[in-house]
Amino acid sequence: MARYTESVCRICRRENLKMYLKGDRCYTDKCAIERRPYPPGQHGQGRVKFSGYGVQLREKQKVKRMYGLLESQFRGYFHRASAAKGKTGETLLQLLELRLDNVVFRMGFADTRSEARQLVRHGHFTVNGKRVNIPSFGVRPGAVVEVTEKSKKMLRIAEAVETVDRRGVPQWLEMDKKALKGTIKSVPNREDLTMPIQEQLIVELYSK
Repeated sequence: MARYTESVCRICRRENLKMYLKGDRCYTDKCAIERRPYPPGQHGQGRVKFSGYGVQLREKQKVKRMYGLLESQFRGYFHRASAAKGKTGETLLQLLELRLDNVVFRMGFADTRSEARQLVRHGHFTVNGKRVNIPSFGVRPGAVVEVTEKSKKMLRIAEAVETVDRRGVPQWLEMDKKALKGTIKSVPNREDLTMPIQEQLIVELYSK
């Protein structure tokens, strides 16, 4: 399956938004968007004016890259959100937030979503006591996500947990640093998502 394998710092610069795709590096003065706050490429410093469609497309690309999804995966989530009750945009973001790899990242067991995805694929986590190695697995309120016994001594996870206070754990999650487990207390509200996302633009793009 095709995945973006180039520098992720180019993604942040392209979207003109710090998306914390490189973990600790994003909090230092080495962050690429802090040093070069303009789009990558030969004409990156030129004036760019987007059409209405261009603005909608950039917003979709931003969210898709933020969660590390392919176009077909992202479109699938949109169709599920549009078929559900409530506001399509908010439901879309809730579905993305409740992916297991994102929950692992939000709880602080990994520095980035890509790292969380790799850890899940390698079977380092259980959901309600059962090992799950599918990053897109959708967790529900009340579910308990825990690091497996064999993986609790992993340096990679331990280092991520030590720095979780800097990023913070969302209110819809509860995390026990000592036991290396967390609970999904509720479905995330729109107010819980602090990244500057205009989900209505994505809805307008796919509704054309």
